[in-house]
Amino acid sequence: MALSSTVTLVGNLTRDPELRFTNSGMAVTTCGMAVNFRRQRNGEWEEETSFFNVTLFGEMGENAAESLSKGSRVLVSGRLQQRSWETQDGDKRSTVEVIADEIGPSLRFATAEVTKTERREGGGGQRRPVSNEPPTGGGGGGGGGGDYDEEPF
Repeated sequence: MALSSTVTLVGNLTRDPELRFTNSGMAVTTCGMAVNFRRQRNGEWEEETSFFNVTLFGEMGENAAESLSKGSRVLVSGRLQQRSWETQDGDKRSTVEVIADEIGPSLRFATAEVTKTERREGGGGQRRPVSNEPPTGGGGGGGGGGDYDEEPF
């Protein structure tokens, strides 16, 4: 990995998210994203489009595959990762992709309904309900144990 920088992109999906699973059962979702940039130069509007491949792992990838489709306007936050390889003909190839930490629909021109999913134990096991109850035991102040869920809703 030669390049690793954090980015936040806003754009449209160029294809439906494609969900696959590794041999170990981890979900890996890939999708394409187009990011448009408009600027005015000498009184004329110019538009440039950059294309990115986005990779999402685990439950986030499964949620994206279920929730998003080609044309969806999304916000993606993650890190850039460069991969290089050599083709069978000996040609060197390279690509930069976004490994997503977060993804969500843009609400600039649309509305969305959020449905909270149940969490999975250990990244691939049984789903379990997410508790919105405060921690139990250990006295006040947040230092105690329990199954406290820090999610905001």
